[in-house]
Amino acid sequence: MQVFRSLFLIAFIGALLPVTAQGQSWCSRAARPGWEDHERISTSDPWFHVHRMESDIYAIYEPNNFQEIISWLILGTRRALLFDTGMGMSQISSVVVELTDLPVTVINSHTHFDHIGGNAEFNDILSTDTEYSRQSARGIPHADVAQEVAPDAFCGERLITPIDTAKFHVRPFNSTGTIRDGSIIDLGGRRIEVLRVPGHTPDAVSLLDRDRGFLWTGDTFYAGPIWLYFPGTDLDAYEESITRLAALAPSLTNVFPGHNTPMANPELLPSVRDAFKEVRAGAASFVEQDDELVEYQFTGFSFLMRRPAR
Repeated sequence: MQVFRSLFLIAFIGALLPVTAQGQSWCSRAARPGWEDHERISTSDPWFHVHRMESDIYAIYEPNNFQEIISWLILGTRRALLFDTGMGMSQISSVVVELTDLPVTVINSHTHFDHIGGNAEFNDILSTDTEYSRQSARGIPHADVAQEVAPDAFCGERLITPIDTAKFHVRPFNSTGTIRDGSIIDLGGRRIEVLRVPGHTPDAVSLLDRDRGFLWTGDTFYAGPIWLYFPGTDLDAYEESITRLAALAPSLTNVFPGHNTPMANPELLPSVRDAFKEVRAGAASFVEQDDELVEYQFTGFSFLMRRPAR
């Protein structure tokens, strides 16, 4: 299984790079719109672009890697919650301690390599009780992430400490507790609810602050091609999960995704649900990306999926 996963990952990332970079040097492309609307916070590590979204919410963005991961630091009065830890190319914990002196608990939106790269830097990690999560916690070898450090995938000159591209890997980490659907994380003055949203991966979760109407979606939704073809993806489960999130839209004020742009209009969630139903019904057209992958394009998002059976 591990060999299959490694080979598939290399093909999977390599196929996506042209879709994302569109032939440009990643380091020379224009910044995505939306970030300029939020205060940039200066930190000692320029690899991470930190933006204050609210007085107690920080987006920790990695624009210099083609994945454009966003990790989220959510503060309470007694604890802080870090939702994802990025690629692990630079030390995210050093940025977190500059933003807060509160004890930090890590939760991952899911355990793909680009969201757990900094997990080993933290002592308090809550995980879902799935075999998928347990396997990811054992670490991810270089063969699975080699394409992440290809020359056209990241801007290595912007790292404070250069990485060894021949050995780059995701370090093992230890979970200190488990979360399930409906778990409440009390940060002090703020209660965060865990929503299990399998589909993109078996262990995917979103976070909900019901009092403020804030939803953190991880990779279940973001502006860009939503990847729905990786080993472990379950399209039936994804349809149920995006339907669940879409039902929350009337009660939401902000949606915070896991890649690319820092905020999205909650009204997009029902559009994603409806578009995905259209795809599943065979009623949506697609653009071919390679022999295996097609992209279903809609306004504000798309789905990157396996070619439908003829």
